[in-house]
Amino acid sequence: MMLFRFCLYGFLKNQQYYDPFLILAFRQKGLSFGMIGVLIGFRAICINLMEIPSGAVADVVGRRRSMMASFVAYIGSFAVFGLCEPVWALFVAMLLFSIGEAFRTGTHKAMIFQWLEHEGRLSEKTAVYGHTRSWSQLGSAVSVVIATILVFSTEQYSAVFLYCIIPYVLGIVNFMGYPSYLDGSQAGDEEPKSIRRMLFASVSQALGNRPLRGLLLESMGYDGLYGSTKDYVQPIIKAACLSLPVMVALGDHFSLADRQRVAIGVGVVYFTLYLLSSVASAGAGRFAARMGGDERSARVLWAATLGLFAVMAAGIFAGLTAMTVVTFVLLAVFHNLWRPVLVSRVASHADPAQTATILSIDSQASSLFLAVVAPLLGWSVDWITSYGEQLRFLPVAGLGIFVAGVMVLRGRRTKERRVDVTSAENP
Repeated sequence: MMLFRFCLYGFLKNQQYYDPFLILAFRQKGLSFGMIGVLIGFRAICINLMEIPSGAVADVVGRRRSMMASFVAYIGSFAVFGLCEPVWALFVAMLLFSIGEAFRTGTHKAMIFQWLEHEGRLSEKTAVYGHTRSWSQLGSAVSVVIATILVFSTEQYSAVFLYCIIPYVLGIVNFMGYPSYLDGSQAGDEEPKSIRRMLFASVSQALGNRPLRGLLLESMGYDGLYGSTKDYVQPIIKAACLSLPVMVALGDHFSLADRQRVAIGVGVVYFTLYLLSSVASAGAGRFAARMGGDERSARVLWAATLGLFAVMAAGIFAGLTAMTVVTFVLLAVFHNLWRPVLVSRVASHADPAQTATILSIDSQASSLFLAVVAPLLGWSVDWITSYGEQLRFLPVAGLGIFVAGVMVLRGRRTKERRVDVTSAENP
């Protein structure tokens, strides 16, 4: 029953009908890519400020209540995004969204791991987390269909925010059925000293433990890279829908408006993306086993990611929009193999009593990367557009090649050090 509830949480949480149209919604409101980057960076900064304390609060005052508070903040954010136009209001919405993210990220994963420990199934953590994540991706696939219908019928990108409120209310109802022991061993002790003690102990463990420190660096690179680049596929799909002969012919034949064509194109791409991502998440355990363990799996994924960004750059230079879109889809698939592997690696090194806080630190590292890079990437896209519309998304590919290249080299050096240490211990 609990596995069903965990899967239902992921399914409902990913009913984010705005997601495939987020950049397009901001562009409809008149924002430049630079300002969009500032908004995304602001969101990441807010998450950074609240992320670790929220994880500590979840471990101390109760994870269920933290999750409910998270969904209430999300609902407020959706209402503001859907009803307001001024830039200052969008910053308020981003702040509310950040509160929702901060109280959610890491907390639900810790609840899953505590349930596994309670059931004596902790060895299945990669497979179980991958299974629940696959339902999240399935939820995203369903949400794309609904979002496509909404945009097609309304021809407005921002209206979809309001419809997200319904599944999030249902998500709060789902949390009410979680057993009390999932609140964590510290639940009920709400003294500020207990929160500070949990926070400092977790930070000390994360920074003092060399394997955990390395994992946080990897998380900052992979998740931060994916988070700062993934939404740029939306304007690329839009350009394809308005220029590719097959889409133009389709629109003329059925008398479709531009936004209706874009809705269809975005819907098809994102539906495919989320279905493949769901399959990838469900198979994360098998992938890790086939690759020879979580550590080797991570190195393979970094190398594959480097190759994909190189292909993306080639597609941008050649003007092959379809190739660029395909690379974004494959990057999403790789990311959904990466997350279960990464979370399993973190859980293997973290103290179970501090898991939510450690995973919140993990998310904060990614948010820090995003806060710095997102505005710079947005401004770079605006700037390079003056040299040619075809090249405007080249900074996205360049960033991916740089970050993935650095991590591939780091992984090789780490492997070499391990070989040297093993050789020294076994002369």
